[in-house]
Amino acid sequence: MGSPARHQLEPAFVLHQRPYRDTSLIVDLFTENYGRISVVARGVRKAKSRLSPLLQPFQPLLISWVSRGELGTLTAAENNGVPFILNPRVLISGFYINELLVRLLHHDDPHTDLFQDYFNVLKKLSTLSTSQLLVDEQIALRGFEIQLLNELGYALILDHEVKSGMPLVPDTLYHYFLEQGPLFIDEYQVKHVMDYHESLKGNDFVKIHGKSLLDLAQGTFRDASSLRESKRLMRAALAVYLGSKPLHSRSLLNGLRDSKFKS
Repeated sequence: MGSPARHQLEPAFVLHQRPYRDTSLIVDLFTENYGRISVVARGVRKAKSRLSPLLQPFQPLLISWVSRGELGTLTAAENNGVPFILNPRVLISGFYINELLVRLLHHDDPHTDLFQDYFNVLKKLSTLSTSQLLVDEQIALRGFEIQLLNELGYALILDHEVKSGMPLVPDTLYHYFLEQGPLFIDEYQVKHVMDYHESLKGNDFVKIHGKSLLDLAQGTFRDASSLRESKRLMRAALAVYLGSKPLHSRSLLNGLRDSKFKS
């Protein structure tokens, strides 16, 4: 077995942490040049640990660690800027983004551009104005989701109809097949052509207007319906790669909404 690799002062963010033995943590981090890594942070659960206050979500860090295999050992950490403070109303969105990265990124697979996208979306979420909070939050999330799929090699087709190659028409309703792209299917085909119905088997699709796809590509949404349709498409597209296990952040958000409705 070779000598352990040593890494010094690497920009990073904490994505997730979990207890390890009596006084330690296993910490998942997103690093600028090494992608997602996991390290043991020894002794950080002790009352006087200096590192414990640093290893928090949304805090820019510089970390040092040694690695031999998939699980490394944290040797140092320091601030690399002020933390991004998220409004309590959008805090779950920050955890949602972190969970996407934990679930979809492979260990030690660099994504330097995505690291910058992550930094940018945290900055956007931390500076949202109260008057446009919910709308701007959704716009920021859709933009990051698109960049994440692009970076993973699962880019969505958002500018043309896949069968004809023609540009999307804003007011036209398309069937977006998740493994193909947007298809225009007229009402006659929907109601009468058996081949159409056969083609649906094993192919999930989302109905969405051209304007919503174009807005999603540009990152600017002209109305609430475009935002709703884009959210529905992105949820379906991500589900293909997330699998059947639900996102904890989404379950938490649904629980908060249910409790608010009951109160």
